[in-house]
Amino acid sequence: MSVITIERKVLEKNDELARQNRELFERDGIFVINLVSSPGSGKTSLLEKTLEHLNGKIRVAVIEGDVQTDLDAQRVAKFGVPVVQIVTNGGCHLEARLVQDALGKMELEGTDLLVIENVGNLVCPAGYDLGEAMKIVIASTTEGDDKPLKYPAMFRNASVLIINKVDLVPYLNFNLDELRKNALRINPNLTVFETSCTTGSGIREWSEWLLARAGGGNN
Repeated sequence: MSVITIERKVLEKNDELARQNRELFERDGIFVINLVSSPGSGKTSLLEKTLEHLNGKIRVAVIEGDVQTDLDAQRVAKFGVPVVQIVTNGGCHLEARLVQDALGKMELEGTDLLVIENVGNLVCPAGYDLGEAMKIVIASTTEGDDKPLKYPAMFRNASVLIINKVDLVPYLNFNLDELRKNALRINPNLTVFETSCTTGSGIREWSEWLLARAGGGNN
């Protein structure tokens, strides 16, 4: 019983900080997405392709979350966008407090879109609100088509599913329709995109959808 009580207190505190973050984002007209996935899904590669497509169309900032190193932040910084790396030192997810601390190190004036790339994990991040407008879950074809059934909370809490690495489908024991069906069974309201960072397939469609949600740079 004490474990449940502690967990509830931790989540209540996180939710309060997330509310503060959300109020700040809404006040400043910043659209915020939380990218979540398993390790190796191609999350950072997809972010790079997205930044490449959005270049000159919208003002973007990025918060990178990782267990160790600032390698992802270095990759993102090459696109000329403001970026802060959060190193969790073993923590399996970002929390609203960590995001709040990162915001204090960023100049967000004029920013239209803030992308938070979470730690690679489909369990813990599902229960932690960061103040984002929506969670975007990325599932790659190399992970299998039963991912939504194994991690239903993440797919239930997400607004968008991006199925990445679709160029590998011919070489895998993977059923694209089955993954889509399993995901929509968990969450019928999911918007679904199919992408490949290798061929560029689906990147434009996803990026334009995101651009429209972030106000097309007119905030």
